[in-house]
Amino acid sequence: MLNISLQHKMMMKLSPQQVQYLKMLQLPTLALEQKIKAELEMNPLLEEGFEEEQDAQQEPETAEEVAAETAETAKEETPADEDSYSIDDFMNDELTGHKVREPYDNEEKEDLPLADAVPMYQRLLEQTALLNLDDEELLTGQEIIGNIDEDGYLRRDLAAIVQDINLTHETRITLEQAEEVLRKIQRLDPVGIGSRSLQECLIVQLEADRADPALKALALRILTEFYDDFTMRHFEDLAKKLGVPTEELKKVVELIQHLNPKPGEGEISAQENYVVPDFIVTKSEEDFIITLNDRNIPPLRINRAYKELMSKRKKNGVSAEAKDFIRQRFEAAKWFISSIHQRRETMLKVMRTIVEKQREFFDTGEGLRPMIYKDISEVIGMDISTISRVVNSKYVQTDYGVFSLRHFFSDSISTADGDEVSNKEVKRKLRALIDAEDPLRPLSDHKLAELLNADRLNIARRTVAKYREAMLIPVARLRRKLT
Repeated sequence: MLNISLQHKMMMKLSPQQVQYLKMLQLPTLALEQKIKAELEMNPLLEEGFEEEQDAQQEPETAEEVAAETAETAKEETPADEDSYSIDDFMNDELTGHKVREPYDNEEKEDLPLADAVPMYQRLLEQTALLNLDDEELLTGQEIIGNIDEDGYLRRDLAAIVQDINLTHETRITLEQAEEVLRKIQRLDPVGIGSRSLQECLIVQLEADRADPALKALALRILTEFYDDFTMRHFEDLAKKLGVPTEELKKVVELIQHLNPKPGEGEISAQENYVVPDFIVTKSEEDFIITLNDRNIPPLRINRAYKELMSKRKKNGVSAEAKDFIRQRFEAAKWFISSIHQRRETMLKVMRTIVEKQREFFDTGEGLRPMIYKDISEVIGMDISTISRVVNSKYVQTDYGVFSLRHFFSDSISTADGDEVSNKEVKRKLRALIDAEDPLRPLSDHKLAELLNADRLNIARRTVAKYREAMLIPVARLRRKLT
């Protein structure tokens, strides 16, 4: 039996325009440039240029003509029970015609010339083709190269690769044959590529190295017979087992440490490795100048020619379907321009507040204060999620380098005086202590905590361990060096 009942609910629903604005807000500068290019291609009513330039080229119309034209359009195309509107209402409202940026010189942007980089996968295939391999071995080599990860390691089991090849191509390649092909690939450039472990990678590189034969032999013994002692840095035990003095062991260890643990690393193109700051903060005599880095973002305007298609003078030559399409595209273009303007204003508000709360850092390059998203949202009167969107993937160029906006947000650590400091400042002091430690007797986490507490920072040993691991600094035992 069906029951019908009424329920009252309060719901918050975002309009399509609000959703578009939020999506635009989280885009970094480069992504915004691509978004604008795509929108210019999709929407014929959107074009580059200032509204003033556009208006100057149009024939002047009297107020009576505009009013009559608006009334005629509303009468023909809007039902009597709905609010009437015309394209002139959109053209004249306060959201249209906002400039995306002030200066615009119409100069063509010139991209820096970049070297044509050949991917490592392709380079390895080209080198493999020069080896003396038959068809089955060449097929095996191609499959192995295709499974090498970005660090240059073969993480997939070789037996599984052989099984796939035999099932797919109906071949009878043995595991021994695949091992021999892999051995040849590992000696290609870069040496060690396709290794299955760090130990194997270092051994392959050592075998191909032209170092002193005596040192090379000792290094191979360490990696094959005493690898665990080496990774645990038990240097006294290694010296005794090898029967060599400490000075000679030091040379052997240095030889191993100069090998490349990630032969596939460094395959990042110039485009991928280039960070474009979204803000530029410079210090003047009295205050900070904050600018949005939007010099490559063109000003946008509505194409006036499409407005003419809807005007009274040309309405007889345009179908109702065409007018409806133009009206829809016009509304989309209007809100797109508005979203860019709102994005600019919101981002500048957030950046100004960050600079105000972190003045000491922007002034000296040090002294970050603890700050969370809520601190910013309370000042500018926006939701924390909006602050998160602004901060996400954004960078600022300062007098002391380029920083992610997330760099300025951190939790606090109490001092003995009752003040609070940013945990990033604690990490900076922790790294300074580790950098200055005796390499023969590195500081333990307990000792580091004592030193930081002596500097009037209330911090526990486990917190020191957490910060040290976050900074990818090994424990004291693994930081020990031979001198």
